[in-house]
Amino acid sequence: MKIKKKRLTDFAVNIFISMGTNEDHAKEVATHLVEANLKGHDSHGVSLIPDYFSSWNKGGLQANADATLEKDKGSIMLVDGNLGFGQVVGRQATDMGIKRAKEVGLACVGSRNNHHLGRIGAYGEHCAKAGLISIHFVNVVGHPPVVSPWGGREARMSTNPFCCAVPTSKGPIVLDMATSAIAGGKVSVANKKGIDVPDGCLFDANGFPTNNPSDFFTGGTLGPFGQHKGYGLGLICELLGGGLAGEWTIQDIDKQENGVTVNGMLMFIIDPDLFGGRSGFEREVKGMSEWLYASQPSSGFDKVRLPGEPECESMAMRLIDGIVIDDQSWLDIVETAKRVGVSEKKIPT
Repeated sequence: MKIKKKRLTDFAVNIFISMGTNEDHAKEVATHLVEANLKGHDSHGVSLIPDYFSSWNKGGLQANADATLEKDKGSIMLVDGNLGFGQVVGRQATDMGIKRAKEVGLACVGSRNNHHLGRIGAYGEHCAKAGLISIHFVNVVGHPPVVSPWGGREARMSTNPFCCAVPTSKGPIVLDMATSAIAGGKVSVANKKGIDVPDGCLFDANGFPTNNPSDFFTGGTLGPFGQHKGYGLGLICELLGGGLAGEWTIQDIDKQENGVTVNGMLMFIIDPDLFGGRSGFEREVKGMSEWLYASQPSSGFDKVRLPGEPECESMAMRLIDGIVIDDQSWLDIVETAKRVGVSEKKIPT
């Protein structure tokens, strides 16, 4: 299926409204998911709609919940997402942090009990648009672990995203990544498309490396990116996003089987003026960017890119060409739409 941005967004909005979601929340979630598709992260795009419906249907996702400020100690805030759509409550927590950072220069925001937050880079970009630097540590709980620790065969952690965004005059530099070698959603997408995953991403149930995504669903595990380095960063995300902000880490076995994806996130939001001044910081960011661009590309590359630029290139292309969704994902989305009562006339064909 190839579909343009507006048609896909409108379709997603109709599905969420049919689930009982208010229009503002439905539009925000749909826009976030479609933007993930536009930026090339199909694992965090509209293919998640059936999962969100399943969570809502079993009483996990609270479609109309808003974030609430639980503790406020100057530059430090604790926010509860109340299991609302992560795309809504995560943005609300980020907005609280942006407002506080503009007031005092720095905000540290712990955001707990968020239903799946989606693409974490969206929150970094949101801060960067406000002229602020942000760092995000995220853990993933509510279902069994899927990532094996470096040196271990059994799953003990999850994909635990890390993100850092830096504002520039030409658009933000955004490092947004899973601490596993590949995101779990990307394995699902590969499995639906019938294609292999790259080397070093996946291990089968016996602990042997594999490229077959179906092995992940029969007892296999994801490995950490960068061996011990990714494992270490993933653990820090678990301890800060989960242990500190969320007070819920994946070692709590009794809470692993509810099938509702929950994220904890610890954010640091910084005003560059807090230090030497914005102009000096912008000068150094510009100089460093140009220094990297001037590098001769190595074999197989056309040029050097900064983090976040591949997503911008993907968006520019997909806004023109449309978004391609694999057949199985589309069938699952359409089936979900029918289950919640979306009329046949509103289902794109």
